[in-house]
Formats: sequence, C-alpha cells, structure tokens
Amino acid sequence: MNYLLPIISVLVGFGFVIIVHPKNSNNLKLLLAFSGAFLLSLTVFSLLPDIYLHNDHVNNKVIGVFLMAGILLQIFLEFFSKGAEHGHVHLNKKKQTFPWMLFVSLSIHAILEGFPLHSHETLVYGIVIHKLPVAIILSTFFLESNIKKSKIAIFLVLFSLMTPFGTFLNNNITSLHEYETQISALVIGVLLHIATTILFESSENHKFNLNKIIVIILGIVVAFFID
Repeated sequence: MNYLLPIISVLVGFGFVIIVHPKNSNNLKLLLAFSGAFLLSLTVFSLLPDIYLHNDHVNNKVIGVFLMAGILLQIFLEFFSKGAEHGHVHLNKKKQTFPWMLFVSLSIHAILEGFPLHSHETLVYGIVIHKLPVAIILSTFFLESNIKKSKIAIFLVLFSLMTPFGTFLNNNITSLHEYETQISALVIGVLLHIATTILFESSENHKFNLNKIIVIILGIVVAFFID
C-alpha cells in the first residue's frame, strides 16, 4: 500500500479534473486546509517525537540542523515549483512546453517523502491526502494552459511514481539505513514547511473562516486517532 496509494492519489486527482472539470475553488481550499492540518499533526504526533526518542547515536543538535536544512531545502525547491506543493502554481500559462523545472523540484520533494514510509506507515495517508489537491490544482492549471492531455498525463504519472521510488530506494539501498535519522529529520523539515505554509495561507487576509477552522480541527483529530 505504501507503493500504490501515492500513485492512486495523483491519478485520482487527474481523473477527477478530466471528468468533473471542477469550478468551485472553495472546496479545494478546504481540502488543502485539511491536508495541511493532517500532515502537520502526523509530523508532530509521530515523526518528530520518534526521531528524538528512538535515536541513540545522533546528537540532538545535529538532528536540529537537519530539520532546519529540510526547511531551507523546501524553500529552495519552491523557487522552481512556485509553491505547487502547497496549492499554488505561478507559471506562464502561455507556455505550452513541458515544465521541467517544476517536475524536477516536485520530484525531489516527492522522493524525499517516500523515505520514512517503511518505519512510519501512517505517513502514507498524510501523503495521499496532500497529493490529491496538488494533483487537482496541477491538472487544472495545465488544462487551462492548453498543454496537451498526453503531456499532462505523462507529467502526473511520472510524478506519482516518485514517492514510491523514494520508498524503494530506502528499502533496497542498505547504506542509507546508516543515515536514517538524518534523512528522516530532513524530510520532517520539508513536511513542517509545507504543512505550516498551507495552514498560514488557508486564512485569507487573516479573516475568520468557520469552515476552515472546522476542517483544520478535523484534520488534527483524524491524525491523532489514525496514528
């Protein structure tokens, strides 16, 4: 399931856009807010405590350095992805060429997400819920840019394979296990940046929105009980 669910999530998002042609962005924003709260809660409830409690060979300050490196890495990647990881695509719609820089930056992010799945299987649900609205947003943007559907499909299929590829690498390259704590800390930093950015951006102009507050609380509660 760790291999299949991330793929299914992206393909479902693409299929949803092709079939339904969604116009209401408010529901998508609510789904993004839920995914941000869910992903952040999984990180805080499970990933972050485990990396400190179940570690006996890496200095805590070193772990902190890798956490901050993950945050900085995600900030760097967003110079090229333009914020697609948290629901924003700011690319030129007139260009109909394959967006390679967007693909590479999203792929690096997705591969890293796959690394902790062998030891934190509940994280796959956070990744699935996170990828679904991102796939919908990317598909909608590409279709509005008049990029060929075949190119969009190739982009999203390849993108969907990246998280399972990260899981595959971690499961089969034993030398990586020696640096499991550092890699996990790096990934946690990436997830913390994405999840908090989604939550900060979910409150437009800092206005109170009851629906978003409800879905955020729901995301936290579901993450608490699912782990």
